[in-house]
Amino acid sequence: LGPAPHILIGHPVRFHIMSAYYSQRLFALVGRIGSSPNEDDDRRIRRMIFVGASLAGVLSLPIYGVLFSVFGAPLASTIMFAYLAICLLNLTAFGVLRGHFEIFLFILLTTHVIASLLVTLVLGGLISSAMHAVWGILSPLGAIVVYRPKTGLSWFAGYAAVIAAGIYVSYNFKGPVNSLDPGAVSALMGMNIIGASAFAFGIVLPIDAVIASFGSELRGERERSEELLLNILPKDIVAILKKQPGIIADHFTGATILFADVVNFTPMSARLSPTELVDLLNKVFSQFDALVEKHGVEKIKTIGDCYMVASGVPRPRSDHAHVLTRLALEMRDFVNRHEFHGAKISLRIGLNSGPVVAGVIGRKKFIYDLWGDAVNTASRMESHGSSGVIQITRATYDLIKDSFACEPLGTLDVKGKGEMEVWQVCGDLLKNGEAEDRPHTE
Repeated sequence: LGPAPHILIGHPVRFHIMSAYYSQRLFALVGRIGSSPNEDDDRRIRRMIFVGASLAGVLSLPIYGVLFSVFGAPLASTIMFAYLAICLLNLTAFGVLRGHFEIFLFILLTTHVIASLLVTLVLGGLISSAMHAVWGILSPLGAIVVYRPKTGLSWFAGYAAVIAAGIYVSYNFKGPVNSLDPGAVSALMGMNIIGASAFAFGIVLPIDAVIASFGSELRGERERSEELLLNILPKDIVAILKKQPGIIADHFTGATILFADVVNFTPMSARLSPTELVDLLNKVFSQFDALVEKHGVEKIKTIGDCYMVASGVPRPRSDHAHVLTRLALEMRDFVNRHEFHGAKISLRIGLNSGPVVAGVIGRKKFIYDLWGDAVNTASRMESHGSSGVIQITRATYDLIKDSFACEPLGTLDVKGKGEMEVWQVCGDLLKNGEAEDRPHTE
């Protein structure tokens, strides 16, 4: 087992500490018997139950072998020591071969039933053998725990057959090969009943711990899965998917969509290393995520260096344009105040308001996405915009003009739309009617 840590020497409670230390080392050593590198959790649990049952037999069988010999039943004693030898050989072979688990378990369960039957027979029946056949119940219990309930029923049939054989011998054979005096029968009967019950209790007791552990792991996995799902889909959509799996599609008459793009990202990507580039986007988009959460709007997706947000979906809100405009200002202010890898960056931001269709698409790597002319136009506002400018359409301007300072930029020839009036958002309107200073770069 190896030496205990030298720091324990001379300690006032060294005996208890060293006992715990060696107990842990012994448990770890036992836990490695028959283990394999590619062992999964299911096999590990079944293997540990098998090893534990084998070791329990190795520890208890010599006691019965000696007692039978002392009480004048040499053949029953021989059966116990023969069973002990089989257990030792079986466990040793399993530890060396590290495989064929089912074969070694079958040998253990079979020899256990046979040994219970033989002792019952040589001692002259159930009562004369001090109910030694009760130990046979451990085979079906072990089969249920390690295998499946259906397999356990087959082993229970074997156990019932042992009991039936004991009853038959009790009524039809009066001359046992070995006999025990009444005092020995009483003592052994108490040992058998208590011992078999304790073993059965020991087999069943860990099941509750395993179930509790499995339930805890299952809850943890469910929470992690739900957290991951909430990082992909809106909370309302996740709730719908749980109740009604299938196609999810909704039409919203009023929503606002924002697209933000890093200016001159392509030249920047050529200058920065891959690690620096990803770190830059991570810092920027992580802050955007925090702002999105703060304002209670919905991040839709990122496409390269483009960040897409929507307000008014999947939960309608009357202030969808206002809250997303405020988000746009905070996003712009954040990048204006910070440097990333020694350089300043700037955003082009475009907003548009109008009806959209929203839904979940895909079966793998699915996303919550938006479609419609309002989405396409918002994208055009960003791509046709200028560095540091929050560019909006008339649809958005009409909704926010009383709350934000906006400057007309004239008309813009938008692909697929023709000439469109556009404005830039300069800042929030304060209570005194003045515009909050929001400087931007041209």
